[in-house]
Amino acid sequence: MKQAMILAAGLGTRLRPYSLIRPKPLFPVLNKPLLIATIERLQRAGFTRIVVNCHHLAEQIIAAVGEIDGVIIQHEPEILGTGGGPRRALEHFFDAPVLITNGDIYHCVDFSGIYHTHIRSGRKITMVLHDCRRFNQVSVNSAGVTGFGDAAGERMLAYTGVQVVNPEVLEPIRNHACSCIIDHYRGLLRDSVFIGYHEISDPHWTDMGTPGDYLSLHGRLLCGQTPWWEEFGKYRGVMHLVEPTAAVASSVRLIEWNCVGRAKISAGAVLSRSVVWDGAVVKEVCSDMICIPSPVP
Repeated sequence: MKQAMILAAGLGTRLRPYSLIRPKPLFPVLNKPLLIATIERLQRAGFTRIVVNCHHLAEQIIAAVGEIDGVIIQHEPEILGTGGGPRRALEHFFDAPVLITNGDIYHCVDFSGIYHTHIRSGRKITMVLHDCRRFNQVSVNSAGVTGFGDAAGERMLAYTGVQVVNPEVLEPIRNHACSCIIDHYRGLLRDSVFIGYHEISDPHWTDMGTPGDYLSLHGRLLCGQTPWWEEFGKYRGVMHLVEPTAAVASSVRLIEWNCVGRAKISAGAVLSRSVVWDGAVVKEVCSDMICIPSPVP
């Protein structure tokens, strides 16, 4: 039995005001909430026990995934962070490695492959890293991780948000308290604890951290530059993905690429490089926009 945790409790501050009405992991990608697609992807990879933590707009996450078989919801009334969340989740896991992944990242990391790589290595920690200049903050040498946010190693790489850890690594973290896993790892390095890593060359990794990042991901997916997860169906080779139940007037103009959910696009509207959420009503020109059901707070 393979087990995993999806970190879905963040505030999504860089995505405000959109994240004020929907938690970032539930932002739709190709008209499907990313969190649901991530759960399905983990299950397809053989993970039968999946803990999802939640804090910001927790009721939406509970409603979306709380009834999925094999999913355990960990509601955190006070946010526990990337260290405290997994520490508390130990009560839900058996004594075996846990794959931890961020719930707001699109990537093509092989979940099952990295899990088994970790087990074969005999390591306590395997961080999945890649070369992404914008986020290169992990210092490494040929043996392992040497630091975070410094240049103490031979190279700098970026953390993908995916790792596999043994439960004993998390046990020293104070339970039910907010903490950062990277701070914990800094302490482990000071105590000469080995932190392993697995480098991948092209994970098609996207942090949906800003509205621009979110739109850019859709552009690359619809233009065939980034592979579609199986959970989104087969790539259709279309630049405009429109939900069949959307009400789109015949005179609507669709330019470059667009993703339209169960929305209403009125006559005369023009869409270009935009993502339209379920329930939205578009009556005019929308370019490089996220269109939502109600006025942005």
